[in-house]
Amino acid sequence: MSERLPVADRARVRRDLGRVLSDERGRVARLVTLTLISGAAGLVGPYLLGRIIDMVEAGTATTGAIDLMAAGVVVAACAQFVSTRYARRATYRFGEHVLLRLREDFVGRVLSLPTRVVERSGTGDLTTRASADVATVGQTLRSSVPDIALYGLQVVVLFAAIFWIDPRLGLCAMVSFPLMYPVTRWYLRRSREAYLAEGSALSGALENVSATAEGGRTVEGLGIQRDRIEATERDVELLYRARRGTLRLRSVLFPFTEAVFLLPTAVALLVGGLLYLDGGIALGALVTCLLYLEQASNPLIRLTQWLEDIQRAGASFARLRGVQELPEESAEPGPEPADDRIEFVDVHYAYVPGHDVLRGVDLEVRPGERLAVVGPSGAGKTTIGRLLSGADVPGSGRVLVGGVPIGALAPEALRERVVLVDQEHHVFTGTLRENLELAAPGADDERLTAALESVGAGWLRDLPEGLDTAVGSGGAALDPARAQQVALARVVLLDPRTVVLDEATSLLDPRTARAAERSLAAVLEGRTVIAIAHRLHTAHDADRVAVVEDGRIVELGPHEKLIDADGAYAALWASWHGTD
Repeated sequence: MSERLPVADRARVRRDLGRVLSDERGRVARLVTLTLISGAAGLVGPYLLGRIIDMVEAGTATTGAIDLMAAGVVVAACAQFVSTRYARRATYRFGEHVLLRLREDFVGRVLSLPTRVVERSGTGDLTTRASADVATVGQTLRSSVPDIALYGLQVVVLFAAIFWIDPRLGLCAMVSFPLMYPVTRWYLRRSREAYLAEGSALSGALENVSATAEGGRTVEGLGIQRDRIEATERDVELLYRARRGTLRLRSVLFPFTEAVFLLPTAVALLVGGLLYLDGGIALGALVTCLLYLEQASNPLIRLTQWLEDIQRAGASFARLRGVQELPEESAEPGPEPADDRIEFVDVHYAYVPGHDVLRGVDLEVRPGERLAVVGPSGAGKTTIGRLLSGADVPGSGRVLVGGVPIGALAPEALRERVVLVDQEHHVFTGTLRENLELAAPGADDERLTAALESVGAGWLRDLPEGLDTAVGSGGAALDPARAQQVALARVVLLDPRTVVLDEATSLLDPRTARAAERSLAAVLEGRTVIAIAHRLHTAHDADRVAVVEDGRIVELGPHEKLIDADGAYAALWASWHGTD
């Protein structure tokens, strides 16, 4: 079962948001300034209209004065249009810049995590965070934040102007806030956990769907289609319930706020009318305040609707920043191994606590030795390979490289000494040259070509642009066998001291696989090679063979010696050659 990645708590989210705003204070200052200018320009029109009303009521209005004020209204409207346009532009740029940082931080931290942490988290959770959560935060930064920043500051300016004109009408404008407080508090106390639960349910659903799709042939072969359908239905039900929970919160908040925010205008109209009849306020001032309230009512309603976007984005932001809490690979230089000798000392390992896959494994691999690890499926061979490469650490016991625990080696030092090549190979979008240079930056064409030829990749000559041919998504399609050869060529270029091959040629046809293995053996002459394979001709060519059964090494020795012992290996060999 996959382990969920952590989620940042509220304190961590606040600190990170504060840090983002501090780092972007120049952009924040620019958008606040432009928004305030826009809000101030929006005050001019209603104010001048109120002045016109007062002049008409007092009988002092002249055509020239009214025309001048009308021109002022037009100028103010144009100024508001221009400043609003640039304020939105500033907020969009701020949002995109912050989103870029979030993506870079997330990807950078994931790439710096130990392989075992990433693998145990599963593809669903990582994929959901890298796609759905990033998209949610991005959508909020692009769409909601610009409007929230603009309308939020405009509301503040409008309310300040109402208080400045008449504090009594200012209090009327605030009448909805005491009513909003308990409902908003109720919503905020529940929304974060609700949206986190929705994100977790989406991760779980994606994880199982991905696993079913990737293992489609296994599902068909074992006839477990109904089980996988039922598992998917359970995931969909959990996701449905999670989304119903967030919908329930919205169905309470939105109708209430829309009704409550109609009150200030009604109360201000009633109180203002009474004040006007008693001579407590001029008609122009009353009209101006009512127009300001009308300008503020729609932004207030929109702000509460955007509150949902903020909460949803906040939950996604917490999921993205939660990855920052995971320990990254240490860049500190570790102890230097004495040599390339590899040792297993009483190693136990379990993927699920209480169910050991390896049980007290003891093994020593000498520098320059070719060791074959064989045994039935599920015996623990691949687990041994992962521990040898440092992709995992034992639950108990020790795995040593030159006398140094493999977990104590710095990542770069470990990659120079031990490389694991398994059945899963990835061709990145780009040119074939770029894919190979991942292992040897700056290598010339001769070296890259020689690496491909050493693993039998003669198809290089058929590519239209040779090493500069685009491969991966949108480029020349490389079938699994060719992708495997590209991975093996990377190993040749990387030139490690120890290579762990876990069924590394399984996707090649038998003849090509045999040729590739012989070529690799020649290229890696003098280096330690540990081959985990079901094809026993690999064992025949090895210096020694380790036979794994039920999580233990039951036989260890040269091929001929194990054949003569007539034990587990001899039985496997006989079965391989059909001589049972």
